[in-house]
Amino acid sequence: MGGYEDGRFAPNDPITREQMAAMMYRFVQAKGWDTTASADLSGYTDAPQISTYALPALQWANAEGIISGNGTLLSPDAPATRAQAAAILTRFCEIFSV
Repeated sequence: MGGYEDGRFAPNDPITREQMAAMMYRFVQAKGWDTTASADLSGYTDAPQISTYALPALQWANAEGIISGNGTLLSPDAPATRAQAAAILTRFCEIFSV
């Protein structure tokens, strides 16, 4: 975990979907597990809103089936709802047997 670019950590801020993807992606990398899966996100109309740091993570999370979109929206910068966070974490744990 590194926090924001300005040095803040802000643990009480709502977590975005792309932040969740980045955290899981970095965890899997740190464990030495395979992160080569990569989805083409160009079909999502909001793909240009994905932060540069989170793009590989979202491509990976989407390819693994951890984070999916709603129709043509991926909503990368939207705060994850409680239900979305629970679903994302459940999928992650099922896929990686964590």
